[in-house]
Amino acid sequence: MKRKLIYTLIFSLSYFVVFAQEKKEDQKEKVKWHYQPNFMVGFDLLNTGASFFSDRKLYQGFISSRIKDKVHGVIDAGFESNVYQKNGYDAKVDGAFLRLGGFYMLARDPENEFNGFYGGGKLAGAFYKQEYMAIPVRGYGGSSASVAFPSSTQSSYWIEASLGGRVQLFESNFYIDVNLQPKYLIYTTKQDEIQPMIVPGFGRSSGKFTMGFAWNIAYKF
Repeated sequence: MKRKLIYTLIFSLSYFVVFAQEKKEDQKEKVKWHYQPNFMVGFDLLNTGASFFSDRKLYQGFISSRIKDKVHGVIDAGFESNVYQKNGYDAKVDGAFLRLGGFYMLARDPENEFNGFYGGGKLAGAFYKQEYMAIPVRGYGGSSASVAFPSSTQSSYWIEASLGGRVQLFESNFYIDVNLQPKYLIYTTKQDEIQPMIVPGFGRSSGKFTMGFAWNIAYKF
C-alpha cells in the first residue's frame, strides 16, 4: 500500500513538473514573438524605363513588411496607360490598380534574413477608364466594318502569384527585388458585353491569363 502511494505521489509530481515546464515554454513562445516595425519601399525601374519607348506607360511600387519569421505582407499600387491595336481593335485605357497579399521566404541568407528567394500570392483590382475607337463587326454581305463606343468607367479583379528574389546592394539599405507575376482574371465589368482588351496592372490580353514582370529598387527602413 505504501509502495502504491509512493508511486502515485511520484507520478503526480512528475506530471505537474512536466505540465509546468510546458506551460512556461508556451508562455516563452508567446512572449517571444511580437511585431517589430520594419518596412521596405520599392519602385519598378524596368517598366518605368520601358514606358519611354512604348505605348504602355506603367508606374508601380510596393511597400512590404516582415510580419513573422519568414512571412511578409505586401501592398502594390500603380498607374497604367496603354493602347490595344490588333485584329481590327483600337482601344485605349488608363487607370489605377492595387494589389494586397504576402509571400514566404523559401530560402534566405543566414546573415541577412531579407536576402533570398520567395513565393506568395495577391488579390488585385483595377479601376480605370476605357474607350473603344474601333471594334470589328461583320457588315452586310460579309463585309468588314467597325463600331466605336464612348469612354466608360470599368473595374477588373484578378489573383496572381509572386515568385522572386531579393539581394542587398553592398552594405547599404538598398535592395534589388525581381519577381515574376502569373495572373488570372476572375471578374470584370463590361461595356455592352465586350471583354476588355487591356486592364491596368493586369496587362494587355484578350484572355484571362497573362504574365507580369518587375525589376524593383527598394529601400529598407
